[in-house]
Amino acid sequence: MNAAQMQSARKMKRTQTILFLIVLLALAIWSSIGAEFSLPALFAGVGESFRFIFLDFLPPDFSSLPKLLEPAMQTIYMSVVAMVIGSIVAGLLSFLAAATTSPHPYLQVFVRAATSLFRNIPVVIWTILLVAAFGLGTIVGTMSLILISIGMLTRSFAEVLEEIDMGQVEAVRAAGGSYFQVLSQAVIPQFMPGFIGWSLYNFEINVRASTIVGMVGGGGLGFILQSNLKLFQYQKASMAVLLVLVIVLVVETITNRVRERII
Repeated sequence: MNAAQMQSARKMKRTQTILFLIVLLALAIWSSIGAEFSLPALFAGVGESFRFIFLDFLPPDFSSLPKLLEPAMQTIYMSVVAMVIGSIVAGLLSFLAAATTSPHPYLQVFVRAATSLFRNIPVVIWTILLVAAFGLGTIVGTMSLILISIGMLTRSFAEVLEEIDMGQVEAVRAAGGSYFQVLSQAVIPQFMPGFIGWSLYNFEINVRASTIVGMVGGGGLGFILQSNLKLFQYQKASMAVLLVLVIVLVVETITNRVRERII
């Protein structure tokens, strides 16, 4: 490519970049109008937001902490159960959903489609549907977290399986190994680090999602938080939010260290 062609290519790329930015700006303006979003309204509400946070919401009511310990433990219990059951079910389904391990392409497509349904329906919707069927309580929250865990982990595990070293797989096949021997000797040893890592990451997600689940009837700290907000007990709600933050930070720290040691 000569100098003239290089200069022409740079001009074309610059023109494409400018056009992209113009289209993006137009899309942002159009979306702002559709969403009735305006910067003046945003800045006008900043003062009121700070007033609410620092006068009504803070400081947290530490005297309510003993009553929050049991809901906090329920939040952790739901997250752990959802992680364990979700990981086991998703681990089994992922062998059917991955191109490298699925026994039949049609079965792969079916499993991917089914778990995509679990993944793409928001956890709040699952909780609302389950509350209508089973009533309020932690069982509903746990079931909702299990469903989204299966959806997310099946896809993640399948991607791990599709990235394994196929040389080991072919070696076991060449030695006359059966399907299950290939899985046990060549696939699972490569799969386990990803399985553990994604399972722990799912635990972190479940802890965060359990708060949202609880606010629509799934129990745990989210239910207490929603109840306090409805009763205008903002400082008690602030204590619940602070406890959620502490739990999330502790869980992230522990899971990160476990991943570093195991993986």
